[in-house]
Amino acid sequence: MPYPRRLLNEGEEVTYDLRPHWWFFAKEAGLGTLVVVLLVLVTRLDDDSTARDLGFWAFAVVAVVWALWVLWRLAVWLTTHFVVTSDRLIFRQGVLSRHGREIPLERVNDISFNQSFWERIIGAGDLLIESAGEQGQQRFTDIPQPESVQQEIYRQIEANQARTMGGGREPTVPEQIEKLADLRDRGVLTPEEFEAKKQQLLDRL
Repeated sequence: MPYPRRLLNEGEEVTYDLRPHWWFFAKEAGLGTLVVVLLVLVTRLDDDSTARDLGFWAFAVVAVVWALWVLWRLAVWLTTHFVVTSDRLIFRQGVLSRHGREIPLERVNDISFNQSFWERIIGAGDLLIESAGEQGQQRFTDIPQPESVQQEIYRQIEANQARTMGGGREPTVPEQIEKLADLRDRGVLTPEEFEAKKQQLLDRL
């Protein structure tokens, strides 16, 4: 189920609507392996033994509890959204009760991402977003391809600034160079890319 469009502002566009990476279910998968191991151990008991009957009952109880837990976690996954729009960042989560956070793009000061070696392999990680206000730094976990998401947020911030500053007009060359310098300082552009794009803008003068 995608993020409800009725909750968007007029003219607001969604660029990313993400649910947690499949690594979100790692604990459930690990416990599922133990449930299978338990079933194998039970089937190896003597057919007529009381221990075998007790073992099957124990397995049934564990399997039902595990299945209910998986269904609950699936419901949480389906109702969790990390959304990047042209105006803000939105996080919503909740099955029975809901909670959420919104960060206007103009209040985002810094974005960093963390990935362990394993997370780099599977394409998951955490985003740490620093914003102006009482919330300060906020961590969002199990984000798919966090580096790509980070770059997209910076692109949306730049576009949002252009709309705000320009009021629909095309930014001047100095304004564009200033924005490129900001992207370079944030690590979105390399120094070489910055110099090349800066020269292209200067050639227009």
